Amino acid sequence: MTALLSLRGVTKRFGGLVAVNRMDFDVTEHQVLGLIGPNGSGKSTTLNLISGAFPLSAGSISLRGQPITHLQAQDIARRGIARTFQLVRLLPSMTVMENVKAGAVFGHRRHWGHEADAVAEAMLEKVGMGGRGHMTVGQLTYIDTKRVELARVLAGEPRVVLLDEWLAGLNPTELEEGITLIRSLRDEGRTVILVEHVMDAIRSLCDRCVVMAAGTKIAEGTPTEVLSDPAVIRAYLGDDDA
Repeated sequence: MTALLSLRGVTKRFGGLVAVNRMDFDVTEHQVLGLIGPNGSGKSTTLNLISGAFPLSAGSISLRGQPITHLQAQDIARRGIARTFQLVRLLPSMTVMENVKAGAVFGHRRHWGHEADAVAEAMLEKVGMGGRGHMTVGQLTYIDTKRVELARVLAGEPRVVLLDEWLAGLNPTELEEGITLIRSLRDEGRTVILVEHVMDAIRSLCDRCVVMAAGTKIAEGTPTEVLSDPAVIRAYLGDDDA
């Protein structure tokens, strides 16, 4: 199967620290890939490299066989790679609807006017925020800010969605709702890379997993395969788990 997104030898150095070291993996269309590993293993840095937030120190990233390594973050977003952040980033001066509409206007498929309104409305409905577009960001609960950020991402109709610990900080009921919401993206055939610590989510949502420790890939396979791998168990339970 042809890769939609490919990383080859991807490396990121911050001074003397190698945060990501020669990372290789492929994501095929309609696949949910879990990027897992202990804290500080380089997962979020990898997402930052894919989305263009950080420049690569070495290696290459391609989307549908076309290199995107040299592109700015906004150009990568327009090519079809969209993301959420660990710390939700909404525009506080704008309503919920306006936040989501920004994704429709500036995302991969660019919608304008009434069309942008319709797309934003549909995405709010999808994430469980239908009829609440008039609210301000300050009125939202924590999970609802995450829902709005996800709706904004989806409004641009991206080819690849990067979710950076989207389920973090949710209570058990919200967690269940969050997993159901991400599963609905999977069922629609969206391509997703998921950085996550919630193993129930990894097991139920991911087709494949890449496991990182200290910036390096230590395992790749199905969730069942990697979570029973002795090297992975050691990385989580041994000295690396800070």
